[in-house]
Amino acid sequence: MYFSSFIIAATVALTAIAHPGPDPIISRSEIHRRGQLARRCGDHVKTFNQHRMAKRNLHKRWEGSGHNTTFEITTEAPFYETIQNDTCVLTPEVTRGPYVWPRSQTLRQDMTEDQIGVPLWLDIGVLDMATCEPLPNVLLDFWHCNATGSYSSFTGLSPNTDFETLLSDMNITDFEIGATDLHTDDTTWLRGMWPTNEHGMMEMKTIFPGFYIQRSIHIHVQAHTDWSVRENGTLVAGNTVSTGQIYFDEALEERIMKLEPYATHTQINRTTNAEDSVFSGDTDGGYSPIISVVPADGKNVNNGMIGYITIGVDTTAIEDFS
Repeated sequence: MYFSSFIIAATVALTAIAHPGPDPIISRSEIHRRGQLARRCGDHVKTFNQHRMAKRNLHKRWEGSGHNTTFEITTEAPFYETIQNDTCVLTPEVTRGPYVWPRSQTLRQDMTEDQIGVPLWLDIGVLDMATCEPLPNVLLDFWHCNATGSYSSFTGLSPNTDFETLLSDMNITDFEIGATDLHTDDTTWLRGMWPTNEHGMMEMKTIFPGFYIQRSIHIHVQAHTDWSVRENGTLVAGNTVSTGQIYFDEALEERIMKLEPYATHTQINRTTNAEDSVFSGDTDGGYSPIISVVPADGKNVNNGMIGYITIGVDTTAIEDFS
């Protein structure tokens, strides 16, 4: 069983390529600033580790509104009753990467679609680092690759070819994240968004990610405030106050990668967390972006797992990606 918990506070995305590409350069002053936020909220975070729910499949009605958007939906309650944390740790911001594609991000609580893999329920708590209180109505935006390393909307790009070679093959010499269009199709699997409830919590169902060349196993996440969605559930605009990547324990990754269909991905070797260029930046200054997991059935993570982590949002650092 893997059972530790952390806060991630990640602010504005850098403009460097990080999927893969140059390591993000995080200033010491920025690391120090977030360290102060962590220490200030540390005592508040520990109070959220008091209760857990005895049952998982509870449902309730939840009403929420983004900017100019109102909706009412039936939502599955998170596994834990309160935000779970033993330690308050911040991670530096990282880039959105080249496989972000807002047109495919959809408002839903299950982003699995037809993808095969070990079930993973992400149980997420969000804190406002300005007040150290749970932050409601924050839209959390997730995307990650499938069990064999491909991203939806980019299935025409090989997960076994390094990114620089992919750009060269496409005769692209001036790639810019958010501006250069690399998408190859309209698939949407393993992309999803969901808002936090009145307690600053939300849940997303997906599968355990696979890997692709030069990157360790990870999940992208952004937090949006003052957000709105189209009628089809995709994001129109929102103030992005957090951009980050979250990871898993190395021993857990080794275990899951031995299972099908992950084990069929033999064309390249898996990059470990220790070898990953972006992970090293995420942990600078003692920060930890690793998701804690427990078996969904209480016995074996191979059958499915609940992963929890708390995202500490710096609401004073906002960038508009609309």
